[in-house]
Amino acid sequence: MKNDTKKFNRILFPFISTCFLLSGCIVNMNPTGGNSRPDYPYFITTTPLTIKHIDVPTGTHLVYVDQKFKKGKQDQIMPEKNLTQIVLPENANMTWGGVPITSIHQFFNSAMTGYTVNADFSKLNPSAQTRFSKLWKSCDEGLGITIKDRSDWSFNKNNIVDVQSCSVLYQRYFKDNQEQQKFLDYLYSELNKINSNPK
Repeated sequence: MKNDTKKFNRILFPFISTCFLLSGCIVNMNPTGGNSRPDYPYFITTTPLTIKHIDVPTGTHLVYVDQKFKKGKQDQIMPEKNLTQIVLPENANMTWGGVPITSIHQFFNSAMTGYTVNADFSKLNPSAQTRFSKLWKSCDEGLGITIKDRSDWSFNKNNIVDVQSCSVLYQRYFKDNQEQQKFLDYLYSELNKINSNPK
C-alpha cells in the first residue's frame, strides 16, 4: 500500500504542476489546509479491464473525482463517469497512436472535453517511429487531445477533434502565435495518418 501511494504521488505531482500552465488543464482542487491535497479515491485493477474503450492491464490505477465519503484506495471499482485518470503499471506495454504511454488524464477544466496523454519514449522501438511520434517526442511532454465523446479515451480518430497542446510549448490557447498553431496543425495531420490501435 505504501509503495503504491509513493508511486502514485510521483506520477500525480509533476502532472499537477504542469497542468497549471496548460490551457485545458486548469486544476480545480480544494485542499483541506496547508500543503495537503484531496485524498482522491482510486482503485487498482485486479484483472484486465476495458475502461473508456481502452484495454488496461492488471495493476492499473483508476483515479476518480474527489468525493466526500470515498477517500483513498477503494475495494471496488467505481462508476466510469467519475474517472479522471488512468495510470498504467510500470511494466505495461500499451500504446496510444503507436506510442508507449504511462497515463491518461482528463482535462481538469470541465468546460473542455478531452484528456492529456503521457508518453514513455524510452520504450518506443526506433523501427516503430513515425512522423507523429517524432513530433510528439520533440515536445517530450503530455499531448492534449480534444474529443467528441467523453466516454472514449482510445485512439479513435473518429472521436478525436484536435490536438489541443503539446507540453507547454505549443498551445491552441495562443491563437495569435502562428508558429504554435502551425505545429499543432501539423501534429494533428500526422496523427490522422496513424492506423488506429488494434483491439
